[in-house]
Amino acid sequence: MMNQLHLSLVLLFLISNSCLMIQSQQPYIGQATNQCDNTNNSTSVLGYSCNGVNPSCQAYLTFRSQPPFNSVSSISTLLAADPSQVSQLNNVSNNQADATFETNKLVLVPINCSCSGPFYQSNTSYVLQNDDTYYTTANITFQGLSSCQALQAENGNLSTRNLVPGTRINVPLRCACPTRNQTDDGVKYLLSYLVTFGDSVYDISTMFNVDTGKTLQANGLSEEDFTIYPFTTLLVPLQNPPSISQIIQPPPPPPSSNAPSPKGSSNKAWIYALVGTLGGIALISVSGLLVYWFCFRGRKRTEKDPVVVSESFDSIEKAPEKNGMKSAEDEMSSSFWDSLSSFAQSLNLYSYEELRLATDNFGPSCLIGGSVYRGMIKGDYAAMKKMSGDVSEEINLLNKLNHLNLIRLSGVCFNDGYWYMVYEYAANGALSDWIYGKNLGKEKEMLILDWKQRVQIGLDVATGLNYLHSYTSPPHVHKDLNCSNVLLDGDFRAKISNFGLARSAEGPGEGGGQFALTRHIIGTKGYMAPEYLENGLISTKLDVYSFGVLLLEILTGKEVAVLYESVKIQSLAEILIPVLNEKDGIENLSQIMDSSLGGNYPSELAILLIKLIDSCLKKDPSARPSMHEIVQTFTTTVTATTSWESKLSV
Repeated sequence: MMNQLHLSLVLLFLISNSCLMIQSQQPYIGQATNQCDNTNNSTSVLGYSCNGVNPSCQAYLTFRSQPPFNSVSSISTLLAADPSQVSQLNNVSNNQADATFETNKLVLVPINCSCSGPFYQSNTSYVLQNDDTYYTTANITFQGLSSCQALQAENGNLSTRNLVPGTRINVPLRCACPTRNQTDDGVKYLLSYLVTFGDSVYDISTMFNVDTGKTLQANGLSEEDFTIYPFTTLLVPLQNPPSISQIIQPPPPPPSSNAPSPKGSSNKAWIYALVGTLGGIALISVSGLLVYWFCFRGRKRTEKDPVVVSESFDSIEKAPEKNGMKSAEDEMSSSFWDSLSSFAQSLNLYSYEELRLATDNFGPSCLIGGSVYRGMIKGDYAAMKKMSGDVSEEINLLNKLNHLNLIRLSGVCFNDGYWYMVYEYAANGALSDWIYGKNLGKEKEMLILDWKQRVQIGLDVATGLNYLHSYTSPPHVHKDLNCSNVLLDGDFRAKISNFGLARSAEGPGEGGGQFALTRHIIGTKGYMAPEYLENGLISTKLDVYSFGVLLLEILTGKEVAVLYESVKIQSLAEILIPVLNEKDGIENLSQIMDSSLGGNYPSELAILLIKLIDSCLKKDPSARPSMHEIVQTFTTTVTATTSWESKLSV
């Protein structure tokens, strides 16, 4: 009898502890978002368990503003939220509900969270667009606020094959209400935070002034297992409603005036001030002399030669060297020289002797190709490009850019009528060398990129272009994206190079928000969009078209010229027809995919990218996706590829 009583007490203790554990946390979803056929809710793929004190509550979501969901009204409609509450929470006046947020701005969204069966959710609906799937709807349109498993469960009458444009589906948004343990600890609200790249549990907790341990506990994570992934939600336990001030990063605080000074610093302060003053005067004097020497001693400027369309399939070298052409300093714009002093603060001004020594007198052993040399400067490799003509626009642009996927200009040199541009060095050379073995003199079998590397390169290029389109002011268009102008570093991460043709897109227009017109058509044949060739129209969608061509080369392993000649087609989109028009395009993938991959790629993801190529190659620029949308597609593809690889290794 005593044994039975003891056993009962043990069982009661275990059950009560189990209940407390359930009531104190929700399992983090992790990478389960990529496994649409997995409906096991051990990682909350179907939603957070309805284990709170109340069956419904006030909860909060975050959402990153992205066109077309970039205003109070559009975000509120998408997430079925009250627009007046969204306006109030984000400090937007009610009469400005249609004003747009800046791209990628984190928006707070208050919602009512309720139990629906065993799971908490906030309900909304969505009308499917072209090429939408449960996967893309959950991870791209709703950014991870739902999951493909939850969408399938909520719309059980619609199989994946029956998802046609115009169909309205129900979308359960991920939310939860505080458990008994949390309310006893003062928690009144749970916020579903959308994780993005670079986020950590600590950073997110700090943003909302929450103890990191409590956030870990709320998500079933621990100090040993705290990894979080983009396109997932992290529950943040809050004692007070979130505010917009919490998600706006304040400027760094000024140095404390009470900080102790090094011994003797007060006696040397006047020395430092004097040295700084003299240094500033010297810098201004040198800059002034350079401006005078270049701007006032030169000959009268004349008009530049008109540019023409390239008939070759190689990139055009801007301003080819000619005997007797005017000196480079006479070509430079006065605005460029006016900004020389600012360049001196961000770019290295190299002497010709430094570069000559670094490249063995620009000898053949250091020649990379064309007029580009490899050299060692201060212990690091660099790429040095010899150029003539007006390089002011390229230097001006590169001096403003700062992104991992755009080649970095570290310095310049001028000598004997030529400019020498010094760039960061990309150890693995041009992407063209690896895709179709150009100019290597090696067997292509030695240069195979696997599926994961190709997808990562696609994401890198898309991310770099998105930065150029969305985060430079004004937006810029590269205009000459091709396999030769994408370089690979030692880790096979891609960097876009050759900005000699890049220019801003000015004025309102279709398909990219900005456009400009030109009579000078120049670029690489096969990559140039039809509206540019026919009408000289320049917009960010010009780069989107070129990206589609580039991605087609990455998947097929063939140069665009070869694709045109071998298949005898009028447009590249014709190549995609066997996969796009067949009921089961998987059977026809081998007609398109690079044979060197040996079939080692996930068919569903390959078809997804082929559909993306098709959308990039649309004749109407407004029908092409934005680079941001392309980045979203590639991000989920990279994550899904990692999951696919992990399954293969099991």
